[in-house]
Amino acid sequence: MLIKQIQLDHFRNYSKKEFLFSSGNTLIVGPNAIGKTNLLEAIYLLATGKSFRAQLDNEMIGYGQEFAKVTAKIKNSQENEQLQIILTTGQFLGRRIAKKKYLVNGVARRMMDFVGNLRVVFFGPEDLKIILNSPSVRREWLDTILEQVDKEYRRASLSYHKGLRQRNRLLEQIREGGKPTSVLFFWNRLLLENGQILTDKREELIDFINQQPGYFDHLKIAYEKSIISQQRLDHYQEREIASGVTLTGPHRDDFLIFSQNHNQERDLHAFGSRGEQRTAVFSLKLAELEFISHRTGERPLLLLDDIFSELDHQRRERLLEIIPKQQTIISISDIQLLDKKDLKKMKFIKLGK
Repeated sequence: MLIKQIQLDHFRNYSKKEFLFSSGNTLIVGPNAIGKTNLLEAIYLLATGKSFRAQLDNEMIGYGQEFAKVTAKIKNSQENEQLQIILTTGQFLGRRIAKKKYLVNGVARRMMDFVGNLRVVFFGPEDLKIILNSPSVRREWLDTILEQVDKEYRRASLSYHKGLRQRNRLLEQIREGGKPTSVLFFWNRLLLENGQILTDKREELIDFINQQPGYFDHLKIAYEKSIISQQRLDHYQEREIASGVTLTGPHRDDFLIFSQNHNQERDLHAFGSRGEQRTAVFSLKLAELEFISHRTGERPLLLLDDIFSELDHQRRERLLEIIPKQQTIISISDIQLLDKKDLKKMKFIKLGK
């Protein structure tokens, strides 16, 4: 699986720009705030259907524009394909239109059928948030991995969250006296069926990571799953009606990362040094790369966003060993962080004002 070319139209700071990539390693060089991360974001969008930083899709649309378009040529299973995502503000030439459209070879697809045509692992300094931020960030990290490799997971996730929104609305209506509790029956069954799929597949991913030699020798992920069952739904029903939200299920999952030394465990979120936390994230990303390769039989595209300045010498050397194993696109501000022998193996894309 390779990305050969990408064209950006009104995407972030690019009004219209085309880039060609090497089948090996491509280095994007330029000063800060020139658009290096924007280019990686566009590739990530084509793979996952979402941004790794924008809260709203229209943040990716160029200032003053009504739409943005990202188009790429990829080689997938020996075939060439064109992937395209069109983002809009919801208005174009005075008409209401869809805010996001997915196309493969010019044919419109559902997001569920679009994701997985290109698979990526993104690694940037902000990934430290996986350890430091709220459980929702860790759940999103699990979802992004599994949605790229497992169509059943994508379907179950869409059904679960649609059902969750509807069930929460019904809980509010029951609280206000407008509905009987019997209206929850159908949505309970939908959450139970799809929630179990999410839990099982997340657990499978976490077990895989914990078993990775060399990456997790001194680290352990503890999956704190919020089990969904009819018994727990019955147990929480009165409290759910009072609060108007569903209190149990995989939408409340979390995981903790522990450092293991001399039979002692330390939660890295609460007690880890910044260096230990960076090492843990580095290990998570390498394990993510291996999981996607294991599940699909193909190496995913590796996107590295100015990460070398964040790594110590040992981690930098380890990453340089991994880079040639798949197509890799790297953004960097200071090429002095790489040896000349490594630079000789890379195609350069130079961005400048």
